[in-house]
Amino acid sequence: MKQKKQLQTLTKAEEEVMQIIWELDKCLVRDILEKLGDPEMPHSTISSVVRILEKKGFVDHKAYGKTYEYFPIINKEDYAQHGVQSLMEKYFGGSPKQLVSFLVKKDNLNLKELNELMKKLDDSSSKK
Repeated sequence: MKQKKQLQTLTKAEEEVMQIIWELDKCLVRDILEKLGDPEMPHSTISSVVRILEKKGFVDHKAYGKTYEYFPIINKEDYAQHGVQSLMEKYFGGSPKQLVSFLVKKDNLNLKELNELMKKLDDSSSKK
């Protein structure tokens, strides 16, 4: 069985392309270009970004002759969890409660959202 490797952080361009791949599930480079809606964007640029995503372990492909169909092998939820975990560790000492406290202080959460989040934190704490 393959050991789960540590997720790498994506650049802004890589993440933009990855968001499209997650949305489409299976796609060709031309599908990504179409979704971007930028007629000036070179095919080679997107192709290079997709190959980097493949090297980083985010996507894989099936070859149909010279045509490659790409698909995600890291799901969006796992990457989001990695991002939130990294944010908590870098800025909040690894504490979900400090993150929530920050959001509350910045008025980014209303009382209902805060209550739901606290319930989830309590539930996840009790499962450990």
